[in-house]
Amino acid sequence: MAFFAIISLVPGSVGAFWPFSIASGAEGENETPILHDETLPLLKAAVNLDPNPSKGGVDIAMSEGSALIANSGPAGTLPYRESGVKNGQISLYTVREGDSLSEIADMFGVSVNTILWANDVKSAKLISPGMDLLILPVSGVQHKVGKGETLAGIAKKYGADADEVALYNGLESGAALAAGETIVVPGGEVQKTVAKSTSGSSVKSSGGSALPALSGYFGNPLPGGRLTQGIHGYNAVDIGAPSGTPIYAAAGGTIIVAKSGGGYNGGYGNYIVIKHDNGTQTLYAHMSSLAVSGGAVEKGELIGYVGISGRATGYHLHFEVRGAKNPLAR
Repeated sequence: MAFFAIISLVPGSVGAFWPFSIASGAEGENETPILHDETLPLLKAAVNLDPNPSKGGVDIAMSEGSALIANSGPAGTLPYRESGVKNGQISLYTVREGDSLSEIADMFGVSVNTILWANDVKSAKLISPGMDLLILPVSGVQHKVGKGETLAGIAKKYGADADEVALYNGLESGAALAAGETIVVPGGEVQKTVAKSTSGSSVKSSGGSALPALSGYFGNPLPGGRLTQGIHGYNAVDIGAPSGTPIYAAAGGTIIVAKSGGGYNGGYGNYIVIKHDNGTQTLYAHMSSLAVSGGAVEKGELIGYVGISGRATGYHLHFEVRGAKNPLAR
């Protein structure tokens, strides 16, 4: 005989873990849990490949040590950044983690050697995070070495200094040059003939002809001094005076560079750069000592004294105007 057993399965309560809090309906309505609310923002997956995108690798446009442009633009794209240094303006840049000297040079539109030379740094390997670099656009010419040419001969051709040419290009003073190599001559000048007068004589271009005049804006930084050299280098003139003669700010503004201590500093020695409200800059070089170290200055305020620091062959003030005509030019 076969026996059949009937097993009755009675539903029971089962506990379950629900990791989200349950929101109930309004009072008086059913208590069905609300599992989604259309007003709540939804999580989105990361679209960048780098899990730590703020870590180095992205250039931030800098001026006087302050960031001007955000690290990223709309939709996570790189921000638009206009590269290069306008009107030969001098800037300061603080090295960040992950920076390379070539990237910094590209950012400002200058060469690696320009940065090394202006900051008295002998090797790119010596650049480290936190270091403040002076971005000093250098005027000069690029020269392809011909057979038998020497540093001294090339420097003489462009009215430059042979030792400075060697230093800028990382060469030993008096080093032999190979034909075909290219060197940069800092401070070198090429006279360009741009037109002919009716008498047939050449008319030479003046380097600052395209710059605004700003008549009356700049004063004489060295009253009583004697102009010893007209426009040269970066829109500069040289004004001779005895050692220790006071030097004054040509216009009011803010000091962005104050280098002292007798370093070479790109040939400027002890020097000051003042940024003016109209976007121009003035530079005062070869000083024996500085009378100020930073902050705001008024037009005619004492800033230093005539000296012979850096690359100078006599006591004088090297006075540059960047972004406008030099009022002392002849």
